[in-house]
Amino acid sequence: MREIEIRDASIRLGQLLKLADFIDNGSDAKDVLMRGGVEVNGEVETRRGRQLVPGDHVTFAGETVGITSSAV
Repeated sequence: MREIEIRDASIRLGQLLKLADFIDNGSDAKDVLMRGGVEVNGEVETRRGRQLVPGDHVTFAGETVGITSSAV
């Protein structure tokens, strides 16, 4: 599992998908989410604005990323 480090307390799911290189641009997020292709912590998620926090795991196309924090 790959880890994505965020600077703030949370990140929106649509932003994370782009940051993790799961999608090419933000407008692609709506399509993949509406098709049920994204899981957050093992459950299908369809909300692009879902707030993710360190410790959450996102799976897309068989690849999972974990969210960590760079905040001190």
